[in-house]
Amino acid sequence: MDIVIRQAVEADLEAVGLITHQSFVGDGHSPADGPYAAQLLDARPRFEQAELLVAADQADGQLLGCVTFAVGGTPFADIAEPHEGEIRMLAVSGAARGRGVGELLVRATMTRSRELGLTGMAFSTRPSMTTAHRLYERLGFRRTPERDWEVRPGVLLLTYGLTF
Repeated sequence: MDIVIRQAVEADLEAVGLITHQSFVGDGHSPADGPYAAQLLDARPRFEQAELLVAADQADGQLLGCVTFAVGGTPFADIAEPHEGEIRMLAVSGAARGRGVGELLVRATMTRSRELGLTGMAFSTRPSMTTAHRLYERLGFRRTPERDWEVRPGVLLLTYGLTF
């Protein structure tokens, strides 16, 4: 399967929302009735206020995954400093898992960070997302526990970072 990474277009937004919601809520990382669930479904703010990248099957155009990329200090950056890029809401459809889609999306954000002259990346992840943690570590990201934080009381986010 040939996979293309590209900027999302407006026609992708519904599929992006569904893939993201399924990856976070459907896989048990976020509660269905929590405040984050609605944000996961609504891809428009990510599309308008950050860079929304999608992975698509080259043969039929079907969306396989997505990631939001933000520069530190912009609306979608939670933890990154102005000299860093940040990934948010990395999601791969259930049918596309195990095919390298997540890795391609993360590598695209690394490339984008370098294109913008950023000196590194930092982002947060839920402790339960162990498959993603292995991917990040394989790509050179390291845990930065001094930057861990709680998005709300009792909801810990782990931080990973990479310096270029």
